[in-house]
Amino acid sequence: MLKVRKNEDRGFADHGWLKSFHSFSFANYHDPEHMGFGPLLVINEDRVAPGQGFATHGHRDMEIISYVLDGALEHKDSMGNGSVLHYGNVQRMSAGTGVRHSEFNHSQSESVHFLQIWIEPNVKGIAPSYEEKSFDQKSKTGRLRLIASSDGRDGSVMIHQDAAVYAAILSRGDSIRHSLARGRNAYLYAASGGVTANGIELFAGDALKLTDESLVTMGQAEKAEVLLFDLPC
Repeated sequence: MLKVRKNEDRGFADHGWLKSFHSFSFANYHDPEHMGFGPLLVINEDRVAPGQGFATHGHRDMEIISYVLDGALEHKDSMGNGSVLHYGNVQRMSAGTGVRHSEFNHSQSESVHFLQIWIEPNVKGIAPSYEEKSFDQKSKTGRLRLIASSDGRDGSVMIHQDAAVYAAILSRGDSIRHSLARGRNAYLYAASGGVTANGIELFAGDALKLTDESLVTMGQAEKAEVLLFDLPC
């Protein structure tokens, strides 16, 4: 079964310094039909004004992935980590028993645009941990590049869940196929551009839920960047 989640139907919050679109229920946005998709609970598309950001706050028992689309995102946490993320960087923070962190736009002149992704872990009460990897444009062009997995294979960041997250950049002429094993679902999120997936046109901010399907196909793309989540049912 295929179900489209349109960009314009997402939740939206405008805090002045932050403009955020919510694919799933989050904070003051509540939609009982979009409470998550399997262990995938949050995809927030955030744009943060220059020099602004999220002050220190806490998380617990959650796998948090940041995927930078444009600009520079500065991160600091209670584990002693500190870095500035740019396009191509993927950050994973396992909150476990509890972690506090802050996220700020490192630039005083340009906004930062990134995706904040939360995945529910399959274990609780673990020690918090942090990981950061870089995936260049070439590694994602015309193919699915694994960026997060349960075992950190192929150079991906490791998450505590039986899930796999892929990124791809597609242009005209590119075609991608991804097989889904029995008992798996998929969530395809269009981060930018346009792409046709399983015969359905998707544009930036759109998503496609695939349940009881055996194959994800992508093609007829126009400067598209997508994230594909291969998830347990």
